[in-house]
Amino acid sequence: MHFLWTLIVGALIGTIAGMITGEKRGCLFDIIAGLVGSMIGQSLFSEWGPQVAGMALIPSILGAVIFVAVISFFFGRSHK
Repeated sequence: MHFLWTLIVGALIGTIAGMITGEKRGCLFDIIAGLVGSMIGQSLFSEWGPQVAGMALIPSILGAVIFVAVISFFFGRSHK
């Protein structure tokens, strides 16, 4: 059950990061961005602020924004 809760919170974090950066790439990408962003954010900014499913929300969102921005920079879609 904890695994499912972690995926849901990761998806929400990824969705928030996508809204901040203006990128929408789908549900699977949101989950990956939330989980990877959580690892990045907690590594860079520590574990402060409210925590849900073992993820500190504020550092996780910041890490996810960084992750989405880097992915968008390298694999961005061409706008014609």
